Amino acid sequence: MLQSKTRWNFPNNDHEISKWMDDSNGMSPIILDLLLQRGITTKKQATTFLSPDLANLHNPFDLESMDKATERVHKAIKNEERILVYGDYDADGVSSSTVMMETLIELGATCDFYIPNRFTEGYGPNESAFKAAAEDGVSLIITVDTGITSVHEAMIARELGIDLIITDHHEPQEELPDAYAIIHPKISPKSLFQELAGVGVAFKFAESLLGYFPEHLLDLVAIGTIADLVPLVNENRVLAYYGLRTLSTTKRPGIKALKQVCKIDGIVTEEDVGFLLGPRINAVGRLQDADLAVQLLMTDDAQEAQQIAEMIQEINKERQKIVTTIVSEAEAMVNTDEHDVIIVAKEGWNEGVLGIVASKLVRKYDRPAIVLAVKSETSEVKGSARSISAFDLFTNCMKVRELFTKFGGHSQAAGMTLPRENVPMLQSELNSLINQQLSEEDFTQVVDVCRTVSITEINEKLINEVNQLAPFGMANPKPIFHVKHIPSDMRQIGNMQKHLKVQFRDETITVDGIGFGMGNLYSKVSPKTPISVIGELSINEWNGNKKPQIVMQDMKIEERQLFDYRGKKQLNLTSFINDSKEGLVISNSTIDDLPLSVNQISYKSDISNLVKLDSLYILDLPPNLSILKEIIRSTSPSNIYAGYYIEDSAYMKAFPSREDFKWFYALVRKRNTLDLNKEIKLIMDTKSWTKERVLFISKVFFELGFVKIEKGVIEYNPTPVKKDLQESILYQERIVKADIEKILYYSTYIELKAWITNCLEDLKAPKEEVTNGL
Repeated sequence: MLQSKTRWNFPNNDHEISKWMDDSNGMSPIILDLLLQRGITTKKQATTFLSPDLANLHNPFDLESMDKATERVHKAIKNEERILVYGDYDADGVSSSTVMMETLIELGATCDFYIPNRFTEGYGPNESAFKAAAEDGVSLIITVDTGITSVHEAMIARELGIDLIITDHHEPQEELPDAYAIIHPKISPKSLFQELAGVGVAFKFAESLLGYFPEHLLDLVAIGTIADLVPLVNENRVLAYYGLRTLSTTKRPGIKALKQVCKIDGIVTEEDVGFLLGPRINAVGRLQDADLAVQLLMTDDAQEAQQIAEMIQEINKERQKIVTTIVSEAEAMVNTDEHDVIIVAKEGWNEGVLGIVASKLVRKYDRPAIVLAVKSETSEVKGSARSISAFDLFTNCMKVRELFTKFGGHSQAAGMTLPRENVPMLQSELNSLINQQLSEEDFTQVVDVCRTVSITEINEKLINEVNQLAPFGMANPKPIFHVKHIPSDMRQIGNMQKHLKVQFRDETITVDGIGFGMGNLYSKVSPKTPISVIGELSINEWNGNKKPQIVMQDMKIEERQLFDYRGKKQLNLTSFINDSKEGLVISNSTIDDLPLSVNQISYKSDISNLVKLDSLYILDLPPNLSILKEIIRSTSPSNIYAGYYIEDSAYMKAFPSREDFKWFYALVRKRNTLDLNKEIKLIMDTKSWTKERVLFISKVFFELGFVKIEKGVIEYNPTPVKKDLQESILYQERIVKADIEKILYYSTYIELKAWITNCLEDLKAPKEEVTNGL
């Protein structure tokens, strides 16, 4: 058996395709099933989802204060007031700032943008920046992707005589800022969709200000929406869908240059944004001022765009190195035995990458993680948090809001600043809260598996149908499929053999499975064993050939496995014993340095108290089959490793026949005395026997009392007690040993596995019920 790393959640199979409320002809059963899992039950809903339409976007004026804010901006432009766009340093904030700047510039505004430095100013609006803006003559500030928690800063703006328009999408807290206007879906009663990204809100504002639908800004909207991990449903799905189209054909020099350094050619996908474009834009604000990223998106100069894109590429490489270092240091501090919420802190850590580090800790330990940089000069800590799906980080941190100097975020991600001395209290409170709310099972990452498919179902047509549901993202994840099949081939590939390639074959159909970072599982899969894998379906294109494949994310094996290492004289135990959860080694010689989870016994040990365990390692053959059967029954192992070696085989030596014994006995009786020291060679040549056979027959006769042997001289006993050869212990041991070798050593893999299975199936056989004393 092999335990999966994640918990696989299959959909409730109680539903039927017949739950569709109207005609669904023309759709494949798999697509119908996937839509049903997304709550889509009518043809109209399906059409809306599968064919996103800009006409389905909601009216910008459904957002509260949109008209008031629009009127104020037009007034500022008319009066030639100075307008400042105040953004955030992530990809959503950068794209939001660009959307608003391009809109204001198109309207002829006198405007500029400002993005705070993550390290010297922190997240969101700040008093110093507002005062500096006032000194520069700014009379109107528009925040994008930030500001909903800036109560103090809104008060400062009023005192400075600055009108503040807040556009944001982050979670509102109990007190709202006293701003001139707040445009926020979650405080807008008329809003039909409340999950827009910051750039989505800015885009709505831009549409209102321009008086027309600004399709040319959709490439920017796609970057912020996808990179910020908002739900890709409803309006976000439409914006992302058309935004990706615009990204694919964009004329913006900055985006074209960034696509070039990312080696993105042709159609841009949500994965290109999420894993290539977005992280590079984010990297700028993580390590320095994010202004450079806004300049990249706004520039009209191709040469300048290329220079900035290359600079951003280098910044991203540096970011990756810093992340690797901090992750290594953070992992050394983690103690999940004591705490179910991970909190690590250290002086000198780069604040800009702590969210990435927290995400990596969550993935590795399946625990919420808070990663903090210690600021010794202020006796504060500042950092980021990420959570597991079962634990709402925002809600729970708000229960201890008094511990934070600053706090904000979502259910799964947050940023925070707090006094250093409050960290132990935060650790204690969050541990208490998570233990009250979650069970042990909740700490295992859950993967939603859409359905099981056979090898024959996986083809290019199915994959193309699934891709109709793209763009994928939050609330519309890429479908994960389950496959169970016996691999026809499996091997490790890539640098350091880190990856796993599996081939599944069914009749004439062949499907490859590729598991990145799963190379370590190669030694955990025994031959001819059905494996279950989950992953995404895709098409692998190589040299013009297209082939369907499953990109594996996890694997498990639900039946007992036999790992056959028989006959290996120098067997290295380390590779498979160290990973054992609960193991037992059977060996007649002591093995040093076994893990604490693995015990050792010999066949002479007391086996009456053995319990069920994960792995059984058989390194020596038993003196009889019954004792090994009893050990296997008592331990009922999930995995059995056969690793014994025979120096002197009984089974491979021809066993003397009764005629052989008769001939030799007749010789001894005739000669009365036989000196093997002188005559054994003659006997061997005469009968074509081995020396071992002559000696074995002699010892059996000696044990039965038919002869006496002293210093190699055999003397006939004229008055022996009549006995059968079967009464010789030596004779019986030879038969038993040969039988053991035949069953356990010289058997085929299938035969040995069947013998082990029979040992365990004996346990399942119900005992006969005793009735009327019978």
